[in-house]
Amino acid sequence: MVFQPPFPPYDPTDKSGFSYETVAKRWPVILTSIVNQIHRENHDLHLRPLIGDSESAHSEEESFRVDAKITEGKAIIEKVGKLKYEMARDHVMEPIPMDGEPHVDFYNSELENLAKASKDTWFKAPWLYAECYLYRLLRSYFVQTTHWKDYDPFHAQKLDVFAKSGASIYGIAKIMHELESEKGALESDPSKLKVFFQEMIQMCLWGNATDLSLLTHMSLVDIEKLQSVGKEMQAARKEFIMRDDQDKVWEHLTTVKNGRVDFVLDNAGFELFTDLYVCDDHPLDQRSSSIPPFTSPKLIPWFVSDVTPPDFNETIACLLRPTSLFTTSSSSSSLLPSPEQQQHLRKLAERLRQYVSEGVFAMSVPGGTGLGGGLTTTAPTTATATTSNMVMTTTAATTHSLAEFWTAPVPYWDIETYDRELWEFLRGSDLVVFKGDLNYRKLTGDIKWPSWTSFEEALGPLAGSFPLLSLRTNKADVAVGLDKEVLAQIEEKDANWRVNGK
Repeated sequence: MVFQPPFPPYDPTDKSGFSYETVAKRWPVILTSIVNQIHRENHDLHLRPLIGDSESAHSEEESFRVDAKITEGKAIIEKVGKLKYEMARDHVMEPIPMDGEPHVDFYNSELENLAKASKDTWFKAPWLYAECYLYRLLRSYFVQTTHWKDYDPFHAQKLDVFAKSGASIYGIAKIMHELESEKGALESDPSKLKVFFQEMIQMCLWGNATDLSLLTHMSLVDIEKLQSVGKEMQAARKEFIMRDDQDKVWEHLTTVKNGRVDFVLDNAGFELFTDLYVCDDHPLDQRSSSIPPFTSPKLIPWFVSDVTPPDFNETIACLLRPTSLFTTSSSSSSLLPSPEQQQHLRKLAERLRQYVSEGVFAMSVPGGTGLGGGLTTTAPTTATATTSNMVMTTTAATTHSLAEFWTAPVPYWDIETYDRELWEFLRGSDLVVFKGDLNYRKLTGDIKWPSWTSFEEALGPLAGSFPLLSLRTNKADVAVGLDKEVLAQIEEKDANWRVNGK
């Protein structure tokens, strides 16, 4: 039975809320970026016959394929432009066409329910539903084509931000290298091990600051500030943590023997790198377990920067060839990575590649999974610093069905109702780590809970189903489990604390 919370969801009818700003300002920027990206792709396709030096570039068959792709690209641009126009004028949200991918009936039946309540327009629909609907609708524009089915309109943005994360990534690789020599001392001293664990959790938490759907304009310096991972910066950031359950998580993990930790992923690039860092250097030696930690990506381009299966594979490929990708904020040679730094990162990347290929780490989908959940037909078997997929092996039991639910438009308290298989799977985990703001919104239903509502109450029927940890920097209105005095203090200091990610 579907859970009915005692409070309404956030929606754009409140013009003082972040949901209104999202529909009025953020989403139009995102849609414009898609139009611009496809324009660039079509421009490059136009130029290809002019600069190609192979016979295939001038063949009639290739010319026909390029022309067909350009035509389809123009049609997508037209659809996105129409969507932007209708959104700005609060038009009725149209049903998603039957495109052969999951959840169409799910979205459309909910849209019918909203229509009955006159809440099926862009500025009246519940924010969580409307935002999920937006990305599922965009996916339908691409999947119904012949030449753009596997195209991620946000890939270039994700790769660009990842390329500007070099300073922080080299810094983390150095830290991990230094910790190798101290591992024995850490493992023999529980108090030191706990401190190490807290450092990793903070790194994993603040890695979530790089969210492309919110940071639509961001300089290289901005990115490096967001991704600062030094101990001094982390210590300074502790005053910004409004709810801190690190001790509870540590106490729980110390009771786990040969268990499984699962990650429901959020952003690609730097945040995914920090997630893999935590999996790699689990303080309780997770790798000695016969049960691999699972990471759950999104099967379609989602909220701009969320991890897809191709993103997961590409991240490790890029780490193996970092000098061809990562940049720094200055051209000064003194800021370029030293050979030692490159060696540290290469060693880390090789270890991560090995863990994935041997099944020590596993995605909740087969390694060759493409967008939409289908398996890629061809993929190189070795890592390269290109945008192509790598073959990554997972356990034979995994299928893309374990990943489909994450792009459904419903709160997580209804997992058991809508996806019993996934619910049973998660019940076998010793800790499920939900990364990022959207996962937090779905855990709590994006409901207007009083901020002092307990986290357990806001989880609804999901509470107690399995141990879970939410790591989130605030980028939406909903927030629960907060002390009233702390809440009053932060409201006085920063009126935008709910949405600015600080």
